[in-house]
Amino acid sequence: VAYASSSKNTQVSRYIAVQDPALLQAIAAHCPDFNAAIVRGCKTVIAQTFVKHRAGFERDGSYTTDRKDGWQYYDCGIAAQTFCLAAHSMGIGSVIMGVFDRAAIQDLLQVPEQEELMALIAIGHPAQQSIAPKRKDTDVLLSIR
Repeated sequence: VAYASSSKNTQVSRYIAVQDPALLQAIAAHCPDFNAAIVRGCKTVIAQTFVKHRAGFERDGSYTTDRKDGWQYYDCGIAAQTFCLAAHSMGIGSVIMGVFDRAAIQDLLQVPEQEELMALIAIGHPAQQSIAPKRKDTDVLLSIR
């Protein structure tokens, strides 16, 4: 995960590994049913946070691009996917979740004030091999000019 690319190599993603069963149940209580079931069914959830006001910013605090502070989300997506691909290479399943009560879970996890919760990543050894869903064909995804 340390090798995930980021804006100006800012490396804003941080991770909190949650394994305490009581804390996992508390997190699940702040997720919609479809994500709560995933959280309750695993032994480890990784909370991905990011350092605020770093990615996409110049040293003087101005924005680097017209995307303003959106780069932190882009960088977190790259890092989360890199994390999941690394887990997959070790036979560990994962799912990135973004629908939850962010403020409540940040409080539960005591996320530092200079960071913000971005995603929850459930990880574990799958009970069975799953079949990947159908993917769009390349001609739908790629245009050549």
